[in-house]
Amino acid sequence: MPGDQTRKRPFSIGFQTSIITVFVAVVLLVGLTLVYLSFERVTSITRTAASGFIEKVAQLGSDHVDEQFKNVRDNLDILSGLTPIQEADIADNTRLYSLMAAMLRNNPQLFNLYVGYEDGSFIEMDVIDRAKPAFRASLRVDQDAAFRLVVISRTAGAAPVTQYLSENLIQVAEVPGPTGYDPRQRPWYVEAFKNDKTLLTGPYVFYATGEPGYTLRTPLKEGRRGVVAGDVLLNRFEAMLGEQKLGQSGLAFLFNDAERIVGHPEMSRLMAEIPERQDDLPQIGALKLPALVPIIRSWRNGGPAQQFFADASGRTYVAAVHRLETAGSANVRLAMIAPLDEFYAQIIGERRALFALALAFVGATLPFAFWLGSRMAQPLRKLVEETDAIQRFDIAERPRIHSAIAEIEELGRSVFTMRSVVSSFASFIPRPIVRQLIETGSSLRLGGSRREVTVLFTDVADFTAKTERADPSQVMIFTSRYFAALSDEIMRHRGTIDKYIGDAVMAFWNAPADDPDHTANACRAVLACLTANEALNKEFRREGWPPYDTRYGLHVGDAVIGNVGSSDRMNYTALGATVNLASRLEGLNKNYGTRVLVSAAVRARVGHAFLLRSVDSITPKGFAEPIEVSELRGELAQASEAEIIMCQRWDEVFAAIAQDGAADTTLVRLSGFLHDYPKDGIAQFHAQRFRGTARNSGAAA
Repeated sequence: MPGDQTRKRPFSIGFQTSIITVFVAVVLLVGLTLVYLSFERVTSITRTAASGFIEKVAQLGSDHVDEQFKNVRDNLDILSGLTPIQEADIADNTRLYSLMAAMLRNNPQLFNLYVGYEDGSFIEMDVIDRAKPAFRASLRVDQDAAFRLVVISRTAGAAPVTQYLSENLIQVAEVPGPTGYDPRQRPWYVEAFKNDKTLLTGPYVFYATGEPGYTLRTPLKEGRRGVVAGDVLLNRFEAMLGEQKLGQSGLAFLFNDAERIVGHPEMSRLMAEIPERQDDLPQIGALKLPALVPIIRSWRNGGPAQQFFADASGRTYVAAVHRLETAGSANVRLAMIAPLDEFYAQIIGERRALFALALAFVGATLPFAFWLGSRMAQPLRKLVEETDAIQRFDIAERPRIHSAIAEIEELGRSVFTMRSVVSSFASFIPRPIVRQLIETGSSLRLGGSRREVTVLFTDVADFTAKTERADPSQVMIFTSRYFAALSDEIMRHRGTIDKYIGDAVMAFWNAPADDPDHTANACRAVLACLTANEALNKEFRREGWPPYDTRYGLHVGDAVIGNVGSSDRMNYTALGATVNLASRLEGLNKNYGTRVLVSAAVRARVGHAFLLRSVDSITPKGFAEPIEVSELRGELAQASEAEIIMCQRWDEVFAAIAQDGAADTTLVRLSGFLHDYPKDGIAQFHAQRFRGTARNSGAAA
């Protein structure tokens, strides 16, 4: 149009103009490269010094840990050389108890000392408060109790006894037992005779505390055959390794060949974060330093013990790995890491200051280039973020990106249009499908595949009667609010909305994305929909709109999932008998006065986690065998005792109905149930069926 031709176009410049900036950037790069090369030698010297220094610190750290183990070993040697220990004179031996208590006091890393003999005799002394507080709580003893003494003397023929002693070894309490403990079956006893060159056994979970740790043990060399040992809990390594810290952020930890952390300054926190069993040990990956594992594997395969690596933020670390001589076949290693910038902070700080000074000098000569580059980079950066957001399927409304450069302005318009198209596209096709198309770059095709799905149908009771005289625009507004509430809960529980059919919703789970727990998620979605529906109905009543009472049908089975229609217009949906049965179950709710009906297949999958009760046995059209129908009442963990009892009582009545038919005893039980639950729709349905059967029988007679 002529008016459009005369309209003034906004100012823009061609993209080729930005080549000037590239030229200036090349000049800048050359200058900075020269500055950088002047510091390369300093960096090399710094790394070499850091590598050598951390090796020394790691050596000292490993010596310190070894010394702790050797101190324990020395005490074990002393204990094994005592005549009462060699002769198993352990019953009522106060001098032996005093010596063991003194050894424990002088070795804070030890939790206990104990000796096991080949005839099953056993003596153990624990320092109660060196384990977690739960250990003392489990013992239920007075706070004055400092030591626990367990004596099983098979030689003396005395009954096993456990004594609790004060700090001064005064008896606080005494209890019998343990009667079922046999030291000869424990790992520390068995492995001591398999490999007497190894000081360590473990890590494993201790019998006494249920906590993981290491056992230092050695077989008795003289006298009775047996093993003397001591336990070091993993939580005792926290303080020990914390003392080995290098700089503000340095870290020392112990690990084994299974790449498990066996000692760490924050071992309790790492153990608490393990999602598996409590007796597992954290992986090295729990330190959130991915580059550390390859370094350890490289060292194990003969690589250098000192290496450098960078974390996710780009911060450089120096690491050193060292063996523990006392570990033996337990293969415990010490790793020490520290940030390079803290290692030689002053040198690195001076180097950075000089580098920044050179950078500022070069930058001061190029103000125009910096300004132009910033103007170019800003819209490009926003465009990159925009396209990344679209690829992540984050299609929230954002303003269009503008630029004085014509090509970038055009690109911003294209990205804005692309986001609008994707947003509109996602309104008609399930979002997982759209996300899959964006990530793979593939296109929609007709066809499908057979897979197991859980299918849901919903319907509003008496929708036509409630809305036939209302303003159509109001019907659309309130019904859209209703659909939004249900759809949010379905999608929040990993469901896919198939379609809206009038006032009904069809949805399914386990397609297009795999969901191994799809049936349980579908049940949770239905329960969440019930709650959301009730909250929405309260709003409807306040606004003078009739409430929408929704009924649900749920079934799990195989269906054909895919795109049906034509090449110009298609729909991602599910087809088959599974879908038909779910729809049939929804419609049956009106017969029984229920809200949620599920098939026997659903009940078989989730009956252990949800509260359900039997409703009826039906033979839908197209099905050869009867289908057991149940009512979903809620999650079992959240159900009240009264609700559970009601469902159990009804299932007993229903079992009698299914077995005896119209027997008088069954009718009595049904009447009794209705007496206690007079408004129960399922019971009323079966009672009416009984009366109908009785009338027909009477008429026939």
